[in-house]
Formats: sequence, structure tokens, C-alpha cells
Amino acid sequence: MFAIEVSGEFCASHQFRLPGGGLESLHGHNWRVQIRVGSPQLDGLETVMDFHVLEKALAGILAAFNHRHLNDIPPFDAGYNPSAERVAQRIAELLVPHIAPPARLMHVKVSEAAGCYALFLP
Repeated sequence: MFAIEVSGEFCASHQFRLPGGGLESLHGHNWRVQIRVGSPQLDGLETVMDFHVLEKALAGILAAFNHRHLNDIPPFDAGYNPSAERVAQRIAELLVPHIAPPARLMHVKVSEAAGCYALFLP
């Protein structure tokens, strides 16, 4: 198995919806995102996929989150808590269409605080 990784960042606020209907205090983070794409074989250029294609796709996804309140962005506006786990899942959902088989998304890793990470493995 071969793999490549790219990373990006965005700044955004969020609030957890608490049991009983309340919201935690509004706060923000500098979110760090790392993605890994793997393939059992290399393409005609002997790469998993073009780094630049992957970087561009990730940058476009993260731009939609940057300087926003995550609770206002789908699917978080419909009731999902904007946890690091759910943010990683949403990034994965948006990224998968940009990856051509046999390459596949292996994981999305999101950090909202130093030393704390959430992984989504599709």
C-alpha cells in the first residue's frame, strides 16, 4: 500500500448543543486538518495521485469553513454537533468525489487543540 498526505487549516467558531436544549459558550479554534489517501498500486506517473489536485480539493473544502460559525454550515445547521469527529466526517464526505480509484481516502484527522485529534476513517 502506498499513501500520501496533505494538510490544511481553517479558523472557525462553534457551539455544542447540550442535552436539555442549551448551547455551550461560543468559542473558536484554529482547526488543523490532515488527510491521507492510499492506493495498492501507483498510477501511470507512479504516484498515488497528484498532490496538487488533492491540495486544491482540500483547500476548497476548508475555504467554506474558514472564518465561519460551524453551527451555521450544513450539516451542523440541521442538528449535528460540530465536534472534531463530525467535522472530520464532513470533510471526508466532501473530499471523496475528488479521489479516483484505485486511490481511496484512508482518513481525515482533525485537531481543534494541540495534542487532541479526531480521526474519521471512511
